Amino acid sequence: MKEDFLHYLWKFKKFDTLNLRTSNNEEITITNVGQYLELAGPDFFNAQIVIGDQVWAGNVEIHLKSSDWYVHHHERDAAYENVILHVVWEHDTEIYRKNNTEIPVLELKKYVEKDTINNYQSLMAPKAWIFCEKELTDVSPFILKNWQERLFFERLERKSKAIYELLEQTNNDWEAVLFCMLAKNFGLNTNGESFLKIATSIPFLIIRKESHEVENLEALLFGSAGLLDVEKEDNYFKDLKFRYYYLLHKYQIEKISCNPVQFFKHRPDNFPTIRLSQLANLYHSNQSLFSQISELNSVKAIYALFQVSESSYWQEHYQFDKVSSKKKKMLSKSFIDLIIINTLIPIQFAYAKSRGEEIVEQLIHLLNEVAPEKNAIMNKFRSFGIKPMSAFETQAMLQLKNEYCSKSRCLECAIGMELMKAT
Repeated sequence: MKEDFLHYLWKFKKFDTLNLRTSNNEEITITNVGQYLELAGPDFFNAQIVIGDQVWAGNVEIHLKSSDWYVHHHERDAAYENVILHVVWEHDTEIYRKNNTEIPVLELKKYVEKDTINNYQSLMAPKAWIFCEKELTDVSPFILKNWQERLFFERLERKSKAIYELLEQTNNDWEAVLFCMLAKNFGLNTNGESFLKIATSIPFLIIRKESHEVENLEALLFGSAGLLDVEKEDNYFKDLKFRYYYLLHKYQIEKISCNPVQFFKHRPDNFPTIRLSQLANLYHSNQSLFSQISELNSVKAIYALFQVSESSYWQEHYQFDKVSSKKKKMLSKSFIDLIIINTLIPIQFAYAKSRGEEIVEQLIHLLNEVAPEKNAIMNKFRSFGIKPMSAFETQAMLQLKNEYCSKSRCLECAIGMELMKAT
């Protein structure tokens, strides 16, 4: 038994509310269960309850045992002085306010049907991966669809936090924020943080000024990544190194130190040299990229915008000084999909929110055009009979697994609550 189950019982009145009595045998009538705060302090705020002949308005605190009041030291906390009812599963001791008046107690286990308890225990019984893996397909498509929309919105809100932090660092320059977010996602999981540090270390004003020469952009990116720190005979390498130190001097910027970019375990097309060159070419080919992206409303248009490749040197190289067979390395459709999911959608959402605009439905429509993601979490859901048809659905399911299933928040989840009714 956990307190979240008691919160669920109280919030949705999943018990016999007609015959309630306190531990002192006073009749209880619940007018309003209060607002579930999920913050420090009492669990439910501004409840309205009739105890005996007295009408009370105040807070409700919930514990497994009455004695938990003292275990958590609520008797020392002024925030709990306005508690009008102590709801517990098991009443094992009397609780008093500082003025020595007794706090009424409702022992909830007397009023909860056995089936409700069994349903909860069945839902929360240990499973191989998630609690409801055997019952997932029993949930109605209507419930699942509505919950996915909420999960997607929550995921956007979470992703927006990093964007707002970058906005503060860049004096609300949305073009600079987009550059930083794109750099992070061009680096994928392995090099993402290193690429982000590179992007944040170069004032975006410099990127704007130098975008007319892709070699200058490459020099800045490769130099900041530490890829020009050695000595090589390669003429292109020497040219970039000269440009890099010239640009450091020209703009009076300091050379940064970041974690070495990783080549290990990457396919050659994902080598940091290739990705940094593609990023440089993207900004060489497109001025005011943020303005263009904020107006795009179709995946087809985004694919067209991101039809960029690496510089000519990198068509015959993956690393400096090592010639390879000539190959033009365009951004793949699957890579652009990741950029759409992890950069463009969150940026559009955060920008619209900053302007007081609501565009979640448009973003859902956009992501419904993107193929579903393929990863270990999605493979698990597919094995349970849940088969996402688009990136919108996979993003929602990732939020479900990471923020609800993995944290055992079943009773805050629409799926868990539906299974509590149906099991």
